Formats: sequence, C-alpha cells, structure tokens
Amino acid sequence: MVIKVFLASSSGSTAIKKKQQDVVGFLEALKVDYTELDIACNEDNRLWMRQNVPKDKKPANGIPLPPQIFNEDSYCGDYETFFDAKEDNSVFAFLGLPPPPGSKEALQAEKERVVQNGTHAEEENPDNSEVPVEEQNGHSHREEEEEEEEGEGGEADDEATAGDEALAEEEEEEVEETDEAREGEEEDEEQVYCLQEEEDLQSEEEEELRQLEEEEEAEAQEEEEAE
Repeated sequence: MVIKVFLASSSGSTAIKKKQQDVVGFLEALKVDYTELDIACNEDNRLWMRQNVPKDKKPANGIPLPPQIFNEDSYCGDYETFFDAKEDNSVFAFLGLPPPPGSKEALQAEKERVVQNGTHAEEENPDNSEVPVEEQNGHSHREEEEEEEEGEGGEADDEATAGDEALAEEEEEEVEETDEAREGEEEDEEQVYCLQEEEDLQSEEEEELRQLEEEEEAEAQEEEEAE
C-alpha cells in the first residue's frame, strides 16, 4: 500500500504551503513511505484528485484544496482530518496502516480491543473453564498464612523481649543486693574499728591512771620515811 499526498508545489498560498509541510514532515517523522503528487505541474494528478475526493468531503465550491491524502485509491482525508488524527494518536488508523509494535497508537488500539471484545479475559482462560475456588482464593489463603506466621513471629519476639527484660531486672536486683551487702560489710568493719579504737583508748587511760596511782603511793611512802 502506497500513501499518496497530493500537493501544489507552486501554490501562492502561505497557509497551503504550511499545511503541506506539516503533513509531509510528520509522515517522515513516523517513517511512513509516501509519494508526493504535484497537481500544479501535472493536470492528470489534479483531475484524479478532484474526481476521487468524496462529494461529502469537498468544500462548498466543489474544488478540494491540497494537501489531500490517499492510501492507493482509498481516500484518507485532508489536512484538517489528518491534524485531528495526529492529536488523537491515530494517524496510522487514519492512513489505513497497521501501527508499528510498541507505538502509542498500537497500545491504545490494544486497550480498545480488550475493552470491546474481552480478549484479555479469553487469553487468560481460553477454555472458558471455571477456575477452581482453591486457585481463586489461593492468594488470599497465602496472605492469611503469611499474616499468621508474622503474628506468631511477633508474639515470639515479644516473649523473647519480655524474657530479656526480666533477666535484666534480675541482674540489676542481684547487683543492688551485692552492693547493699558490700555496704553492710563496710559498715560492720567501721563499727569494729571504732570499738577497737575505743578499747585501745580505754586501755591507755587505765594504764595512765594506774601509773598515776603508783606514783602517788611512792610519794606517800617517801613522805612517811622522811618523817
């Protein structure tokens, strides 16, 4: 299939020249093969174009202006319809050509086909057989099992955390008891030391008192002997 674009190479209208450039430039951007047919220099081209444009597509004066687009002998449209197809991403459909795979127009056409014919559902279940309830609900069952496992794991983690906290509290209590016992032993040692000091001091006082008594007795004897 050959796309034919009827143009006027020597047109004096700036608007027509711009429209022709837009159509040709966009076809080249899409890498669409096309043939330019000049109606200004070829009378046969001009007559053929005028005869093959549908009557309902012709302007009021009955003379269609370029650019006019055909796919072989099939009329596609003029600039206005081409521009509308361009805006709708449906240029290939406008030209009667299959869109290239992966293009926006191809993806859009596939979506429309799926919506209209339910092709997607048929491809997933070509036998039109019923899907077992187990398969339909399998995903839900798996999710429930995973949630239960996560719940059990969370409970185990909570128990482990509680056990660690209890063990830490016991260790803290043991440390506190050890500190209290150590403080008690130190207090006992201080008390023993104080008692010992008191006993030593008392012994010293008694010794001094005894020496003083002995001295007094010795002086008394000396006085008696002197008399």
